[in-house]
Amino acid sequence: MTSGAVIGAEALARWRHPAYGELGAATLFAAADRSDHLVELSEHIQRKAAAEAARWPAALDALRLAINVTAADIARPDFVARFAAIVDDSGLARGRVTVEVTESGLIADLGGAADILAELRAGGFRVAIDDFGTGYSSLAYLKSLPLDYLKIDKRLSGDIEGSPRDRIVVRGVIEMARSLGLTVIAEGVESEAQLALLAEEGCAIYQGYLCSPPVGAEELTGLVER
Repeated sequence: MTSGAVIGAEALARWRHPAYGELGAATLFAAADRSDHLVELSEHIQRKAAAEAARWPAALDALRLAINVTAADIARPDFVARFAAIVDDSGLARGRVTVEVTESGLIADLGGAADILAELRAGGFRVAIDDFGTGYSSLAYLKSLPLDYLKIDKRLSGDIEGSPRDRIVVRGVIEMARSLGLTVIAEGVESEAQLALLAEEGCAIYQGYLCSPPVGAEELTGLVER
């Protein structure tokens, strides 16, 4: 937030359908869930993302890649081994990869989730909890999980410009995360005012349209070089 440097990218699912145009992750995963192909779609995206990042030009060598995983992924008994194999097969260093998981993907089995996240971190990956503030958020919940990043949901990020009450809630989330040693990332930042207020409250990193809309590797290279 303070330097404006681009330090990472999140892999986003898009399908440019010949009849329906560009379809985003929500539509794709809803269709995959209805047809019982959720895990297959998620793994396909993970594989594509890691392979593309491994081919990034030298200008992007310092960037991290964030890859989303679903509750269905985590429920697989061999998930960590499969995910590590995907990254290793691509040639991308594990140390450059952040695994993002939502609160709803963890809450069903908190103890099991903690073991999985610990195994991922022991394997060289970093771990982020995504969309924080939309589900079962609690201090006890965060204390139970081995995490590196907390990503504030875009609705909370937007509230920073709202009433004093809204800002107090956002401040509390940021302070709670920082007290637990987590780096805070704000999602969905769209204005300079949002950016300034979030930085003032101690948020370190942001993503959103203020920085850039979703782009391909070529456009990402130009963004980093600028």
